[in-house]
Amino acid sequence: MTDRLIQQALLQVLQPILDTAFSEHSYGFRPGRRAHDAVLAAQSYIQSGRRVVVDVDPEKFFDRVNHDILIDRLRKRIDDAVIIRLIRAYLNSGIMSDGVVQERYRGTPQGGPLSPLLANVLLDEVDKELERRGHCFARYADDCNVYVRIAARASG
Repeated sequence: MTDRLIQQALLQVLQPILDTAFSEHSYGFRPGRRAHDAVLAAQSYIQSGRRVVVDVDPEKFFDRVNHDILIDRLRKRIDDAVIIRLIRAYLNSGIMSDGVVQERYRGTPQGGPLSPLLANVLLDEVDKELERRGHCFARYADDCNVYVRIAARASG
């Protein structure tokens, strides 16, 4: 219970700081954004002629998050060593399996209030690269669909 309370407090402090820089194409676990908004964006892309959908779904994303990379990204946006240490402790907290605590060196604990925000911090880099390349896409959590047109074939 205490863990969830601390995570929720961190989320309430960090979300207004971090969320403002996230891509407009990111819909998962963000205030004022819903899965329905992602569906509407997808429909718009399809109606505009982008009928090929590339599904980008990193396998076991939440299990493979590199703590050092995540902390580095957070330090660029948060200038508070106490908060960074608290997040590091949260990331390093062990996993209870069959009554035995196993240490964790990568991954984010799923199901807690803070995990989706931390995932969005890393996945925003993917969003920014897709934007830089001019792609139309919608991302919800770690699931992303990129919408493209089929090139017309030359006849003859």
